[in-house]
Amino acid sequence: MNDVLPPIRQLQRIGFLLERKREETHRVRAFRKAAWALQKLSPKELDAHVAAGSLTDVPDVGKTTAKVVMEAAEGRTADYLAKLESVVGPLVAGGDALRSMLRGDLHTHSEWSDGGSPIEEMAETAIELGHDYMALTDHSPRLKVANGLSIERLREQLDVVKRVNAELAPFRILTGIEVDILEDGRLDQSPEILAELDLVVASVHSKLRMESDEMTRRMVIAIANPNVDVLGHCTGRLITGGRGTRPESTFDAEIVFEACRRFDVAVEINSRPERLDPPKRLLRLAEEMGCVFSLDTDAHAPGQLDWQPYGCLRAEECGVPGDRIVNTMELDDLLAWTEQHSVD
Repeated sequence: MNDVLPPIRQLQRIGFLLERKREETHRVRAFRKAAWALQKLSPKELDAHVAAGSLTDVPDVGKTTAKVVMEAAEGRTADYLAKLESVVGPLVAGGDALRSMLRGDLHTHSEWSDGGSPIEEMAETAIELGHDYMALTDHSPRLKVANGLSIERLREQLDVVKRVNAELAPFRILTGIEVDILEDGRLDQSPEILAELDLVVASVHSKLRMESDEMTRRMVIAIANPNVDVLGHCTGRLITGGRGTRPESTFDAEIVFEACRRFDVAVEINSRPERLDPPKRLLRLAEEMGCVFSLDTDAHAPGQLDWQPYGCLRAEECGVPGDRIVNTMELDDLLAWTEQHSVD
């Protein structure tokens, strides 16, 4: 039996591994773009380019990516991929038990907003990682820097999700959004369309340095909104990465977490290495107060979907039990939980 991946899959696997290890975007894009370009060719056209040694004539295929395809076409693992595979290992030491309990990821982005890959590719990767479901939560319209979705674009996306779900069943892409919490606590999308979605993550992305009392009020109003299911990256901090660092927003954590507990809104354990939000002292507080949690990647690329171990380790260290993490639920139970938050 030949376990060697076909040429395009080898390009995609390289992209996944580079994303997983947090390589620079430009390195990843070369492999992703080459894979997308070659997917547009028929098998006969691809074979003809391989035979003629003319792969670099295809737009977005360079010397390095062409070499990967040529080596893969010989029926072997390309040298570039083999080198990456040789050093693949666990991202963290710990959190394995929680990771094995997770059935999906409730915070992901696609190329429709500020993600880098198509919806189908994100979903296919989630399946490969063993997920039963994935919530697609692209940004809301006010976040223009992230190409946030207007109502019209969101409705177009819902049609795409319906089609992809039909192709990938029983895997399920949950319709969703990461909606901005506006300065007065309102949500940056119409209540009617929010009520139609399977899952709503609400996050603060603007005026992160508001006074504590104002920020507390802002967050509590959003949490009390019956359409909200998850409070995303609650402090907004950045601790590393290309965007630099950013301090935590200040708010009364006891009041905010009590609102989450009272309204049964999950506190997100954001697994992105540059966020790791909330900080451990707040994660412990939320656990002690009886909150439920959503352990997510906030992935903007397929390889980032494998970042959940970062959050699993933190949850384990802070004593968060698996039965209080909502994405350990089976799909029907999860949808029943989100449905009870929705406006009738």
